[in-house]
Amino acid sequence: MQPGKYVRLTVSDTGTGMNAETIERIFDPYFTTKEIGKGTGMGLAVVHGIVKEHEGLISVETEPGKGSTFHIWFPAVEETPRHGAEKIGDVPKGTESIIFVDDEKTLVRISTGMLERLGYRVEGRTDPEQALEIFRTSPHDFDLVITDTSMPKMTGDMLAQEITRIRPDMKIIICTGYSELMDETKAEQLGIKSFIMKPLDLRKLANTVREVLDDKKYEEGTFNPEH
Repeated sequence: MQPGKYVRLTVSDTGTGMNAETIERIFDPYFTTKEIGKGTGMGLAVVHGIVKEHEGLISVETEPGKGSTFHIWFPAVEETPRHGAEKIGDVPKGTESIIFVDDEKTLVRISTGMLERLGYRVEGRTDPEQALEIFRTSPHDFDLVITDTSMPKMTGDMLAQEITRIRPDMKIIICTGYSELMDETKAEQLGIKSFIMKPLDLRKLANTVREVLDDKKYEEGTFNPEH
């Protein structure tokens, strides 16, 4: 952590606490101690991604049977920016229309917010069947679909196939927390333009979206796409 002023946010619970083995994995995408169907394992991974994006630090104090306490440090802002003067960094932006699909409500809210900050118009959905119906109703109203891979009712692969059946030229990005679920060969077979690893951060998302929409890669030193 760089020297300077920080704002600390502390969140505590009175739950069961965690052992050393669990602590080592709590920020891993899809890791969860909950029963099947009770958790996605993406909550702390998303938090970690947000903290990292803001150049902060997160730590945890915990003991089995005594609950857990998380400490988050964010760099303090020296002065309040003027209205409308907020900068989101040297990342590509746009105004196109996007459908974002993930069965995790928190991820939809956060990712939709990031895309809207970049200037895009976004339809966020937690139900892939509902997202497909929206697309089917107005397929030419959208420029891009971003979808998770593992979802109930319909996987991201299945959604991508249905969408390209309706509109073969539709651009699609798959989000995944597992590299073995998606690679360039499989993506090409499904007609998917790109895939992006979770957890998402603003720069990674901005670069990949613009890259797919423009059908090009950003040069090193300008923007740095991460896959």
